[in-house]
Amino acid sequence: MTASTLRSRGASRAFRSRPVAACIARCGPILLAATLLAIVAIAPAAAQPRVVASIVPVHGLVAAVMQGLGEPDLLVGGAASPHTYVMRPSDARKLDGADLVFWIGPVVEGYLVKPLEAHAANTRAIALATVAGVERLPVRDIALWEAHAHGHGHGGHDHDDHAGHHHGQPGDGEGAYDGHVWLDPRNAAAMVAAIAEALAAADPANAAVYSENARKTRARIAALEDELATMLAPVRERPYIVFHDAYHYFEHRFGLAGVGAIAVGPDRPPGARHIAAIRDRIAEHGVVCVFTEPQFPPRIVATVVEGTGIATGELDPEGAGIAPGPDAWFTLMRRLAQSFVDCLG
Repeated sequence: MTASTLRSRGASRAFRSRPVAACIARCGPILLAATLLAIVAIAPAAAQPRVVASIVPVHGLVAAVMQGLGEPDLLVGGAASPHTYVMRPSDARKLDGADLVFWIGPVVEGYLVKPLEAHAANTRAIALATVAGVERLPVRDIALWEAHAHGHGHGGHDHDDHAGHHHGQPGDGEGAYDGHVWLDPRNAAAMVAAIAEALAAADPANAAVYSENARKTRARIAALEDELATMLAPVRERPYIVFHDAYHYFEHRFGLAGVGAIAVGPDRPPGARHIAAIRDRIAEHGVVCVFTEPQFPPRIVATVVEGTGIATGELDPEGAGIAPGPDAWFTLMRRLAQSFVDCLG
């Protein structure tokens, strides 16, 4: 190969390399920006908070606010009662590393008090019974009460009618109020607002999503309240007896005519004297229906109604058999209203 040939090939390579070098010089900033964008795109997003909810209705409201971003873990599902629940190792694992825990409070989920204290350094627990806007009703001191002595709502009364009642405040002793606060739609709406606020504080990047989900959920709750009021209106005056006094809020909102409860408390079965008093009340008030609950054995109700010809139905205040998710609270409330209508109508 001659020297002239070598010089010619070298010149050709130099000619070809000049556009490449010019492109690198010119395109370098663009290539660098594209590389940085690619790195950002594959970098993991900020971790969303780990969220735990205590019972199905609470889980449903939290899931509705989190919709599109994730779903909370659930502690008490199925037909278990939070009043008598015993934590399992799987529950402890859910609490480990949880950023937020939503529960009603010690008056309902007493089993959670010590575990939450143990996780207090790293976990924020929100007791929804105590958040702003939740109206808390007093525990009724006796298991037998007069129809309409406690209820109002769509019956034409206003909130001032309840001014003489002790609703309980965050500083009050536990047990001063009825814990079934989620059974009043207006309480559920206040709980949704508090849930969205807590989630936004823990996950500011998605605050707008939580806010919009909360707005939509509160609108659904308001529409459901109107729907249930219409549905229950024909049976509002018909007296009934429940298994345990879990429906104060539902009766309060929709003006229903409950006259007593079989169980003195959720974990206190009735004695013979109380069963006799219930049977007297059935005759005295013309009770139309006696309700069982899936969380408790129905044999006591069978004893109460034996020989009376009174109808029995089932009320479920906690969502046994309802699939967890953003519709769970709405399903629970509709089923509850339908159970009243079916038995009282």
